[in-house]
Amino acid sequence: MLTRKRIGIMGGTFDPIHNGHLLMAEYSRIQFNLDKVLFIPTGIPPHKEHAKILPNKYRYDMVLLAINSNENFFLSTIEMDRKETTYTIDTINLLKSLYKDVDFYFIMGSDSLLQIHEWKDYKKLLGLCNFVVAKRPGYNNSNLDRLIEELSSSCNSSIYTLEASLLDISSSEIRNRVSKNLPISYLVPESVERYIYKNNLYR
Repeated sequence: MLTRKRIGIMGGTFDPIHNGHLLMAEYSRIQFNLDKVLFIPTGIPPHKEHAKILPNKYRYDMVLLAINSNENFFLSTIEMDRKETTYTIDTINLLKSLYKDVDFYFIMGSDSLLQIHEWKDYKKLLGLCNFVVAKRPGYNNSNLDRLIEELSSSCNSSIYTLEASLLDISSSEIRNRVSKNLPISYLVPESVERYIYKNNLYR
């Protein structure tokens, strides 16, 4: 009997990708014994359609720069290749059709789970794969714990929490710092930092 592979999924706009994303992916890989982690930058995100998001090329390049030193991290353009709005449930369904003998683990921050009711067909989505939720350090997670218990029961889903001290970094914070000429060293990989300045992004 063949052992089923375990693949982690890191989705997001990655505008830009930062060290918090990388830590979340690596800690998830270790804690849940994942064979690899797929980074899937969003194409046209449903909740940020009217926001000013960098073109795909820049976000693709930054993710590639950030992950190319980790042999367990891979980049997928499965969402960027779509011409219409991208929804997570469509991505998961497509991945499951392409990889039959794989257990998928969708990795997300606690903020995302607290807003999961806004996602397309979220109840169906929660039953399609495993979910890994990273708790934010220094926050009261009682509401999160109650939500996980409720969703696990009502949606027949497997939702796990990531037990690790993660850096509390946000992409919006990085964009804001760049716009104000403040340093972003150690918030993003050096290669990403150089790319941002070289291409005059977020000015």
